[in-house]
Amino acid sequence: MLRSLKLGAAAMVVAAFLTACGDDDDGGSESNVDVQQSEDCATRTQEARDAGELEEVSLQLQWVSQAQFAGYYAAVAECYYVDEGLDVNIVEGGVDIVPQDVLASGDVDYAISWVPKVLGSIEQGAGITNVAQIFERSATTQISFKDKDIAGPEDLKGKNVGSWGFGNEWELFAGMQSADVQLEDINLVQQAFDMNAFLAGDIDAAQAMTYNEYAQVLETVNPETGELYTPEDLNVINWNDVGTAMLQDAIWATTEKLSDPDYEERTVKFIKASIKGWAFVRDNPEEAADIVAASGSELGQSHQLWMANEVNKLIWPSTNGVGYIDEEAWAQTVDIALNTKNETGATIISKEPPSSAYTNEYVEQALAELEEEGEDTIGADYEPIEVTLQEGGK
Repeated sequence: MLRSLKLGAAAMVVAAFLTACGDDDDGGSESNVDVQQSEDCATRTQEARDAGELEEVSLQLQWVSQAQFAGYYAAVAECYYVDEGLDVNIVEGGVDIVPQDVLASGDVDYAISWVPKVLGSIEQGAGITNVAQIFERSATTQISFKDKDIAGPEDLKGKNVGSWGFGNEWELFAGMQSADVQLEDINLVQQAFDMNAFLAGDIDAAQAMTYNEYAQVLETVNPETGELYTPEDLNVINWNDVGTAMLQDAIWATTEKLSDPDYEERTVKFIKASIKGWAFVRDNPEEAADIVAASGSELGQSHQLWMANEVNKLIWPSTNGVGYIDEEAWAQTVDIALNTKNETGATIISKEPPSSAYTNEYVEQALAELEEEGEDTIGADYEPIEVTLQEGGK
């Protein structure tokens, strides 16, 4: 039986800055990602290690190995980090790790997490700073089958509306409130981190990331036709279009350490190599998906390629260069975090975040160096590829 989402105010405040499901984020049991390098890159890496030329750096992901993080894997596989004098160890997330907490405790050098979730942590005392906003657009959607007649948030009234909770619900709540749909107007259902309840008809409108859960539906056979579901079978509420999108995957650094010139220099190098990794994913999505698959990801090949392609759409084309934190997008995220309420009246944060919550200082330096080297950091001509999903994402 599905149960209505009934979290107390305190639990929801905590949930606001916990990481949630995989691609959406959650936490995780710590394990290092084994990224396969070419023979030449592996040789270069080992030689640089032996010569003591590399500085060890650790990056905490917000979930397990998958193409949501392909740019960082590519930067290891293609020796972009080594080119900057860095030996980067990528640490997977899972169900019991909150990336920003791992970073704030000093256990890693950098972490990947969503902005609204970290804002809650910062208000609770975490001293961390957004130094590069990698995803420019949100991947969170609410999807429904066409026969439910849910084209926008105003159509959610009277419907069974799925939500993962754990900090993933705020774009949905903000979108509803913008359409004058109150929480008491819907049946809010605790959605598991899969699409089973949606496919069974227990949820009318389900949360789905463009790069994961949406694809899970399209990888499923429609029992009425014997063929896979298609986009034409679905309505999608995209929070970017509604105007309630919030900033998601960003690179976070330790605020206090940013007063250390060595850490500052390392941060610029790390951002620079990471952006090169994402440019590689843009230009070589199939190869990038293969790199992630080889790292031990449990996702199938077609699903992995779909994810790489959809994540590219969140990054490219970039308005001001990948990683640059847009003031308007930041302000919108903060405004929603301050003013969007859950069913108990709680919000993500109760006051404006400190000025140290983000900075463009280091990404601007990284972008300037990349542009001098002839790297395309805007991707104005970017076009996504066509991906054919297979049943089960194989």
